[in-house]
Amino acid sequence: MSLPPGFLDELRTRTSLSQVVGRKVMWDQRKSNQGKGDMWAPCPFHHEKSASFHVDDRKGYYYCFGCHAKGDAISFIKDTENVGFMEAVEILAREAGMPIPERDPRAQEKADKHTELASVMEQAVQFYRLQLKTGAGGAARDYLEKRGLKEATQERFEIGFAPEGWQHLWDHLTGKGVSPDLIIEAGLAKPSTRAGGKPYDTFRNRIMFPIRDIRKRCIAFGGRAMDPSDNAKYLNSPETPLFDKSRTLYNHAPAREAAGKGAPLIVAEGYMDVIALSEAGFGASVAPLGTAVTEHQLQMLWRVSDEPVIALDGDTAGLRAAHRVIDIALPLLEAGKSLRFALMPEGKDPDDIIRAEGAGAVRKLVEEAMPMVNLLWSRETEGRVYDSPERRAALDKALREKIQLIRDPSIRSHYGEAIKEMRYELFRPKREAWKPAGGGFKQGGAFQKGRGKGGWQPPQPPVLTETKNSYLAAGNEASQERMRITVILAVLLRNPWLCAEFEHALEMLDCRDGELSALRQVLLGLQAQERADAFEEAAERLGYETLENLLSAPHLRIVPALKEAADAELVRMTVAEELAKLEAHRGLKTEIAEAEEDLAHLADEAVTWRLSQAAAAVGRAQSGGTEDNTEYDLGKNGARISKTEREAFAALMAQIGHSDSSD
Repeated sequence: MSLPPGFLDELRTRTSLSQVVGRKVMWDQRKSNQGKGDMWAPCPFHHEKSASFHVDDRKGYYYCFGCHAKGDAISFIKDTENVGFMEAVEILAREAGMPIPERDPRAQEKADKHTELASVMEQAVQFYRLQLKTGAGGAARDYLEKRGLKEATQERFEIGFAPEGWQHLWDHLTGKGVSPDLIIEAGLAKPSTRAGGKPYDTFRNRIMFPIRDIRKRCIAFGGRAMDPSDNAKYLNSPETPLFDKSRTLYNHAPAREAAGKGAPLIVAEGYMDVIALSEAGFGASVAPLGTAVTEHQLQMLWRVSDEPVIALDGDTAGLRAAHRVIDIALPLLEAGKSLRFALMPEGKDPDDIIRAEGAGAVRKLVEEAMPMVNLLWSRETEGRVYDSPERRAALDKALREKIQLIRDPSIRSHYGEAIKEMRYELFRPKREAWKPAGGGFKQGGAFQKGRGKGGWQPPQPPVLTETKNSYLAAGNEASQERMRITVILAVLLRNPWLCAEFEHALEMLDCRDGELSALRQVLLGLQAQERADAFEEAAERLGYETLENLLSAPHLRIVPALKEAADAELVRMTVAEELAKLEAHRGLKTEIAEAEEDLAHLADEAVTWRLSQAAAAVGRAQSGGTEDNTEYDLGKNGARISKTEREAFAALMAQIGHSDSSD
């Protein structure tokens, strides 16, 4: 079967050779450097103990210094799995998620066409290079010199110039015998729209940057306009059989080589940024071609480096581009594969910073690049105010939707933890920090007249604002009532199976606090759900931050029914008792109010009796609402003994032949 041109190149690009080989060998951890893709192991093709088998993961080749076996991922699958070439390709394609193309009888013809097109592109490179050195290229040379690009740099990046005019390159190539169809197919010229008109050059009056693929073939050009009034400041070649801009990176091959030597992989926005970074010592620099980073380009970047640094301009457009990268990258994240973001100061790009402050300033920005999760958080929270439960709930929803895009469950979990920590920092209650003078209490305390024995009073730390504002410190009836309602709702949320049993009491529960009322409504709809599901549903309705604030009340920490080991009877009794206490206290308040009204008119013994009954109800509720119905006998010493227990004890003594003669 013949494969279309470029398929095998992309397959090799998207395949990690170290992962393929790693299924067959044990890496030598002392000799290998995974960060650089430099891996060593005993050779799988001949028996040995030393690690002489070398894998260069970045270049995609292996070599054994013992038996001299060498090749790429395809040949490794062929030799270790004992399969043919096409079977090896199919195995790798399935692993890389690439469909095998249908049989193409013209594959060889297309391969020949690609070779011809690449040859035409090389001739165009040489033409543009020569034009830069002519009189027509004087303004372009001045511009490059002004931008700090020395002649050696221009040579290294093969920068050229497309002169102003309609058919300079066309006439040059056709004069050398190049087919007009090839010139147009290579994207170097466009057909005229006029009847009988001559095709015209795609690039005119532009500084030219050759774009090469991973095999270092020129496949396209980027042109920077010399005329400020030109409609397009930068212009790329059109899509051609050689060029797909969504699968191409500028400076890809040199960057891969530099990254293999330990340089950080930096993704900039344009050609000039890449050139400036490379000349400043950041050789592993690349750029997408006029578009946001695509999924294919991300996979290419991760083949070069596990954690590329996205260095974007510090303006609104740069920030939007960074945000688009996040949305593309989230579903593709894998363990060890991520992105970091180095945002330039506003209004500046890497080239500006290098010329103004030097390479050290860029190096600092790269070293301090933020993890992707931080930029995700910043995007969702920047410039927003979360002063209501609804706004906080909207933030929770937006973040959950983004995190759910991550396919890897482990990474999704870690993102959730990181977001939770940042969320806590944003919404945590602001506390007044207190530190004793001198870092601790003074020895011996302080003398205060009329206080304590001998007038000495131990030193007391100031009361925290949080304590002053707590329900326990408030001590009023409203706060006590709110505490009881919070206990009831918290216990039921932790034990949703009880909601049905106490449904009527919940419906009658008078929640005057808006948040507690909302939680009560949620509980009425829960019935018999699992605890985790109940919490998630409540959080979805109220918002995580609101629910956490309710459940983190200090008095809940000492409620036995909220402990993990609490049994069902204790839980049920806690809810019942708290409801009884609420009802008793509210009944007493009602009686007092009515008594006050009666006293203003005509008081009698009925008022006193009603108040005594209400107070007794409160007393019973406070003591747990249970009466002692046990029957007692008196012992010889006058102590009360449970009659039931005494009879059981006497029966036991009779069974073992012992009688209590002292009774």
